[in-house]
Amino acid sequence: MARSAERLGYTRYWFAEHHNMPGVASSATSILIGHIAGGTSTIRVGAGGIMLPNHAPLIVAEQFGTLASLYPGRIDLGLGRAPGTDQLTARAIRGRNFDAEHNFVADIEMLQTLFSADNSSSKVRAIPGEGLDIPIWILGSSTDSAIVAAKLGLPYAFASHFAPAQFLSALRIYRERFVPSAHLKKPYALACVNVVAADTDEEAKFLFSSLLQLFKGIITGKREQLKPPVADMEEIWSPELNAAVQQMLTYSFVGSANRLTGEIKAFIEQTGIDEIMVTSHIYDQDLKVNSYKIFSEVMNSVNGNA
Repeated sequence: MARSAERLGYTRYWFAEHHNMPGVASSATSILIGHIAGGTSTIRVGAGGIMLPNHAPLIVAEQFGTLASLYPGRIDLGLGRAPGTDQLTARAIRGRNFDAEHNFVADIEMLQTLFSADNSSSKVRAIPGEGLDIPIWILGSSTDSAIVAAKLGLPYAFASHFAPAQFLSALRIYRERFVPSAHLKKPYALACVNVVAADTDEEAKFLFSSLLQLFKGIITGKREQLKPPVADMEEIWSPELNAAVQQMLTYSFVGSANRLTGEIKAFIEQTGIDEIMVTSHIYDQDLKVNSYKIFSEVMNSVNGNA
């Protein structure tokens, strides 16, 4: 899939740290990033993101310093502060540190220090990692993360693919409060959205039912591997569950190229977003590649007419 994305002109391929989830295989995030970077040649590969309270900043600096040394100019480091799992599993990950108060901003600043060449005289150094230019992104699904990204002058990636409620507010806060830094002179925001593209609107709607089932499992606490599409969702959920799922799918784009072109153009105009990241939960791998192909053509069309 990463090779297909690279061939189609996508510029990033990210993995998010999750634990104890049968449908997600990126628990050892940095290992997976190395594997994918080693199997591709130009696309940037990164974490969207590393859940920083789960790790000591030094360990993250060493891991991503190693990755950036192996694959220069191709590694991104996105940082989040959620556990990436349920509370019981988070306790197993963090051990005695579970109840410790975590300072997300201080840990980010420690990472920046460890990556800095000026840290060479310190008694604690990240080797490899020191002196490398590894882009740090702040990830979030609420306005809290927007405040952090703005304060630190870092690029901001929002999880609008599952948490749309505060997306527009977070963008506004990030842009209004942004403080230029050595890393970034003006705000730069990325939005992740759901895309299910197909040759016809009807086929895309059918394939989209796999994502609907995934979100149904998230809401009901029954997380499973991605399920095949179904012809009629009404047979497997209630109106109340349907309504709950729909609240999470505001920024989902489903249809043929003709339909998506207008919708994506309107989305970009509404948000002024700098970059779009796509997640496509499609059961059949060939159809998933086709979806990415169609969306690549859509974006080329939209950008060409901008």
